[in-house]
Amino acid sequence: MREGVALITGITGQDGSYLAEYLLDKGYEVHGMVRRSSTESFERIAHLRDRLQVHQADLLDQSSLVGLLRDVAPIEVYNLAAQSFVPTSWVQPSLTGEFTALGVTRMLDAVRLVEPEARFYQASSSEMFGKTREVPQHETTPFYPRSPYAVAKVYGHWITVNYRESYGLFAVSGILFNHESPRRGREFVTRKITEAAARIKLGLADSLRLGNLDSKRDWGYAKEYVEAMWQMLQATKATDYVIGTGIHHSVRQCVEFAFRHVDLDPDDFVRTDPKLIRPAEVDSLLADPTRAREDLGWTSRMTFEELIHLMVEADLEQQERLSGRRRGRGASR
Repeated sequence: MREGVALITGITGQDGSYLAEYLLDKGYEVHGMVRRSSTESFERIAHLRDRLQVHQADLLDQSSLVGLLRDVAPIEVYNLAAQSFVPTSWVQPSLTGEFTALGVTRMLDAVRLVEPEARFYQASSSEMFGKTREVPQHETTPFYPRSPYAVAKVYGHWITVNYRESYGLFAVSGILFNHESPRRGREFVTRKITEAAARIKLGLADSLRLGNLDSKRDWGYAKEYVEAMWQMLQATKATDYVIGTGIHHSVRQCVEFAFRHVDLDPDDFVRTDPKLIRPAEVDSLLADPTRAREDLGWTSRMTFEELIHLMVEADLEQQERLSGRRRGRGASR
């Protein structure tokens, strides 16, 4: 195990790319794990490729994880890789379980066998609370998962606790509530909304179809949330933390923030599509991040409206580059 070496699974995702930037700025030697895939995209880490090392391994293959840990010898392991899109988990429930549940076990066991002194971070999810038993949700709120993805995340969360208690690993879970950014995948509702607002403003689209507009989430800025991941692994005691803003907004409010930023009335463009409503809906999630604030000194800083404006601006700039169109005079800058 070498000093200042970190391994990030899922490094090509939103969180992985921000975490890689954060650790590099702190002087870490950063290694990323990616699957061998003909569709693998390095877009989010393209600007970092000369500053980090990328390795091929797979959460479905225990031996590849053992080999990776032997090669890298990290002091910190951040397990961010998963099948992370909730609707897909209904279409591919077994595969979601293999990656998002059993994949955590394979990685933890590889750490136990190869680098038991390494500190391990597991990306848990607010979706585990599902049909919430209390409001707001904190570290001891019972889980009631409402999708195959959430069920798999509950397994990943508890197997992390189990390895911590059974083998003495420094293994923690961050129960992160929704966190967004301009790097968010286009399939997620916030990015779907901000990109649609940009495209409609530029005359590239004329409508947006969404599911449940009344669903509420606690949304924050992903770039801030990766700071909490790192802080959890610097603590003197391995403890799980809820990470969120303590404020929730509806999908409808997200739509309003995005469209008003480009001086459009969402009622003219947004339609509800029953086919986009989940089989088992999660109506509302709201974090109680008190423990993180008191123990780690971590708090969110960017408001949700500021975040949506940031995302709309990024999507406007990207769509302008791709299409050659320019926004009208009324759009905000």
